[in-house]
Amino acid sequence: MKTGRFIVFQVALTIILTCCNTGNGRWQADQSKLLSKERPVKFSGSYRAQEFSDTNRLQKIINSLAGIEKVCNDFAKSNHLPGLVYGIVMDDSMVISGGTGMTDISNRQQVNSKSLFRIASMTKGFTAMAVLKLRDEGRLSLADPAYKYIPELNNLTYLTGDASPVTIHNLLNMTAGFPEDNPWGDRKLDMTVKDLVSMLDEGISFSTVPSTEYEYSNLGYAILGDIISRVSGMPFQEYITREILKPLGMTNTCWEYSDAPADLLAKGYKWDDGDWAAEPTLHDGAFASMGGLITSAEDFSKWVSCLLSAWPPRNGPENGPVKRSTLREMQIQGETTLYPDANDQFGNPCPFTYGYGYGLVVIKWCSGQVWVMHSGGLPGFGSHYLLLPDYGIGIFSFANLTYASTSQLDYEIKKMLFSEGSPDTRHLPCSDILAERGGQVLQLINTWDTTLESMILADNFYLDQSRQERIATTRRILITAGRITSVDPVIPENQLRGKIIMHGERARIELFFTLTPENVPKVQELTMRLFRENNQ
Repeated sequence: MKTGRFIVFQVALTIILTCCNTGNGRWQADQSKLLSKERPVKFSGSYRAQEFSDTNRLQKIINSLAGIEKVCNDFAKSNHLPGLVYGIVMDDSMVISGGTGMTDISNRQQVNSKSLFRIASMTKGFTAMAVLKLRDEGRLSLADPAYKYIPELNNLTYLTGDASPVTIHNLLNMTAGFPEDNPWGDRKLDMTVKDLVSMLDEGISFSTVPSTEYEYSNLGYAILGDIISRVSGMPFQEYITREILKPLGMTNTCWEYSDAPADLLAKGYKWDDGDWAAEPTLHDGAFASMGGLITSAEDFSKWVSCLLSAWPPRNGPENGPVKRSTLREMQIQGETTLYPDANDQFGNPCPFTYGYGYGLVVIKWCSGQVWVMHSGGLPGFGSHYLLLPDYGIGIFSFANLTYASTSQLDYEIKKMLFSEGSPDTRHLPCSDILAERGGQVLQLINTWDTTLESMILADNFYLDQSRQERIATTRRILITAGRITSVDPVIPENQLRGKIIMHGERARIELFFTLTPENVPKVQELTMRLFRENNQ
């Protein structure tokens, strides 16, 4: 096979500071979206967003290029992939893309970054965003029962008498109680809207009670597609194209394969008895909202950049199809499953939690690293993407082989990026009030000045531990540490909590403090820990 190599060396644009408005949970966030249309959000002009200090982030990825190309070529060969395309996104740009093989075996059409692949269930993120956009506009609520928009769902027979009706929220995060339906749903892509509604009217079988368990459901996202169509007054394909794809610049993405340029369209294949055999390609239909999008590496990189732009929360203008707070809402874990015996990519024990957000899978590792991801699989196609929000990096891959597990390729690319000299995460600058209180706390433990105490200490401070005991404990720690030779700047955990490291001749001191939620935050907690030499 001929190997294509298409590399984009674009330095990520400067991060624009933007405004943050998040709730404390899905339902609170749902309410806040509606309220925000009536009352502008007030925000702090002094807030400083997380930022990257590593000026060599891009080059570290470029340095992995040769190894990434080899891994991808080897992966395509060992898995009998007719064609494969992949991309790496940093911040708002695709910085590396490449591919190998053919989109069409009969005419030996080579893969490139404009080749169009059906991405299957990775479509679900677009459907979820469309629902949330309608919610943001006040046209529906995630708490609404689905039957409010599709009356045919009003007479469902639930498993128990105490079951709550299936809501839009249930459909989004796969807790509607429908059974896993990949083999069946994958063959329903071209179902007509009439047939979908007729099926719903006949009734749906439940595997669990709504809101009690996660179970992957393509049917749920087909229903969401119909809700989008009814609420927007146009087919969901048209709404998603107009309101999401075009604003993102995904102008070469489509739903119907016959609309795609023949010289760019990847045809689907299966590996059968030592050779490739063509898979029938299904037309666009009512189930397309669960897996029907056809896109290229160039176009899909814009979707990845959009999701990455949710982080960090910041001040400034909104530039996407939906607000950044909505993008972050998509990336919140839903019903969570713990995998306690898992290992990380290097084979080290590291449990993780798995949960389905809104059209996205969210994994949180014991190390604190977060993965946002989704796979796609249909007869003739396999795809996957992996986002690392803390690093501003996204990795994706498409193949034109039935249920090709390209997730393994993405993980291998990720492993290469992080094996040596990996990009750093963002760091949080210290807020003005935290830095000010940090300086005052250092002054306090040396002087115990009563005027300073009254100015910076919360009313609970000496109720939790007497003044006399605090002074005695502090002096004992300072004497043990010896003369203080240096003091590090405040290390923030968030806007109102942080620590200071004091280096003494005989030991170091870790001084932790946290502030109150009052309008003028005061010190509510102050602890000092002593670390002798070689005791880390």
